[in-house]
Amino acid sequence: MKTRATGLNPHNRFQTIVTDRGADDVHDDGWHRAPEDELNPDSLATEVVNESVKSIISRNSSPDVPFDQSINPYRGCEHACIYCFARPTHAYWDMSPGLDFETRLIAKPNAAQKLREELDKPGYTVSPIALGVNTDAYQPLERKRGITRELLKVMLDYRHPVSILTKGGLILRDLDLLTELAAQGLCSVRISLTTLSNDLKRQMEPRTAAPATRLKVIEQLAGAGISTGIILGPVIPFINDHELEAILDAAAAAGAARASWIMLRLPLELDTLFQDWLQRHFPQRAEHVMNRIRDLRGGKSYDSGFGRRMTGTGPYADLIRQRFTKKASRLGLNLHEAEPLRCDLFRRPAGEQMGLW
Repeated sequence: MKTRATGLNPHNRFQTIVTDRGADDVHDDGWHRAPEDELNPDSLATEVVNESVKSIISRNSSPDVPFDQSINPYRGCEHACIYCFARPTHAYWDMSPGLDFETRLIAKPNAAQKLREELDKPGYTVSPIALGVNTDAYQPLERKRGITRELLKVMLDYRHPVSILTKGGLILRDLDLLTELAAQGLCSVRISLTTLSNDLKRQMEPRTAAPATRLKVIEQLAGAGISTGIILGPVIPFINDHELEAILDAAAAAGAARASWIMLRLPLELDTLFQDWLQRHFPQRAEHVMNRIRDLRGGKSYDSGFGRRMTGTGPYADLIRQRFTKKASRLGLNLHEAEPLRCDLFRRPAGEQMGLW
């Protein structure tokens, strides 16, 4: 497989590799495991490299996403979702978008320090920060490293708005911080909910929290007064699209207030990885799935054009949109992309302000 990398350790930014992951992580994060999973994939060791980052906030101007600032505490993700659009980013570090993306991770231990430095800059303009966009901020590694929790502490200190997207049950560990942020209108959470089937979840999201666990997370977050919704993403033709209405029913019953959806997208190396997965798990329908995906993308596996890459185009995309809108509206789920968060409460803690002098 081709890579687009220039080297794993540019400018000596990385520190020692650490072996990480134990069987206890599985239960702590609400993973669903069948007996045959004992040696696959949990037996794979995770290598973690510490990266000393120079900045932590990424900025974008894409009209397809409801945020212009984001933070990723980690590169790579143990959740191992086969459809993850971020997989190709690992190639830039001379690592495989396949197995390396799942087992060779990069952590950013100085993330909270760098966030404080950026928020302290006199010219900083406040807008909500999306946490964990490219890789899940609550993947199992977070249980030991705690980088996401440290970032949330900074958000609370500065009264800075933050939105979170996750499929990890570990988010409940930080219920204390999230509740305090939400009470000030500074926090919203989206749970990625792609299937209600444990079997399908194990096939396409092997190290994520079970569907029932995610519904319990929605229930507990909503019960704590935290604005909580779901993202049904990705919708995969002939794989999980038949569950659309059932997923929305379950999310609404658990207390979700918002819902949105994203169509499967296959940029760069992800195209090959996903097709290989299809042939292994769904050989009889693989060609049918890919033909429908190409119908959505103008005859190609992927179309990166703004306004099209998240949903695709054509009759099938229109059908999914109509089904989703009709069901969500009946359930009273808000279809707006993001919960309005307050930006007017931002303040620099007294000690930080004195540091500027």
